[in-house]
Amino acid sequence: MAMTNAIHRPEWVPVSGHQLRVTGVHFDAVRIEGVRGEVAAERLIEAAGGDVGPIVCEAIGFRWVYFLLAPGEVRRHDWPLGVQRFGGRGVRTVTYIGIPALDGNTWPLRWYSEPTPTAPYVDPSALLGATQS
Repeated sequence: MAMTNAIHRPEWVPVSGHQLRVTGVHFDAVRIEGVRGEVAAERLIEAAGGDVGPIVCEAIGFRWVYFLLAPGEVRRHDWPLGVQRFGGRGVRTVTYIGIPALDGNTWPLRWYSEPTPTAPYVDPSALLGATQS
């Protein structure tokens, strides 16, 4: 019997809780603070009909929103002020991003949008559009 609603869990997503993952290996990341990040996420989700790719947000502190892009994508684009980028080749610093499991207790991290087979990463062009609107 085939499962039609099977959960898509890439290997970099932990089975439970949350774990740190280094950027530039499994994904690059774009980070936007608080409400500005949440607005960009909502714009993306609405434009994509809900299938936008992986977006992680923090529930405390600055409430950072992390948009996960395919490895190597972050350096190919010019991002607006206030948008921080992590990953890409030739970077001298190592950055870790907290990645929550797809279910269970993952506080203080949560998925704003989960990775799917059709959207394993956020489209950087669409994200640029959402940040500049």
